[in-house]
Amino acid sequence: MKRTTIDLWVGIFVAMGIAALFFLAVQVGNLRGTEIVEPYELQARFDNIGGLKPRAPVRSAGVVIGRVHHIDYDSERFQAVVVMNIDHRYTFPKDTFATINTSGLLGEQYIGMEPGGDEALLQPGDTMMKTQSAVVLEKLISQFMFSKAAEGTAPK
Repeated sequence: MKRTTIDLWVGIFVAMGIAALFFLAVQVGNLRGTEIVEPYELQARFDNIGGLKPRAPVRSAGVVIGRVHHIDYDSERFQAVVVMNIDHRYTFPKDTFATINTSGLLGEQYIGMEPGGDEALLQPGDTMMKTQSAVVLEKLISQFMFSKAAEGTAPK
């Protein structure tokens, strides 16, 4: 093969590698555009949000229905306040649960909306009353370790 042919193939593979890294960065950074038409805001209060970040998806039944707009801290209640932009096409009952979930074992965190059975619907600007905070893996492991340690010291 000629030197120019080898250089051409090397250039093609380098360009493909750069394109793959760009694609990965867009996927990981949540920079993909989700068409949220005329969003309305909902708020939810959590004791622990884990690694939840602004622009994280809000999902219901696996469908992205919105994004986390911003996260604040309420110093009177000592809770995190998550403000979400929800697409106007989707409405939820007042007793909807907002849970912080993780994609896969160690993936990104998102808010999952689990609708209840109430006939009254959440209105723009409402605060969701039923929430479940993120499960912190370190806390779960330490509770398991302490319970096993307590079993070992108990008299038989």
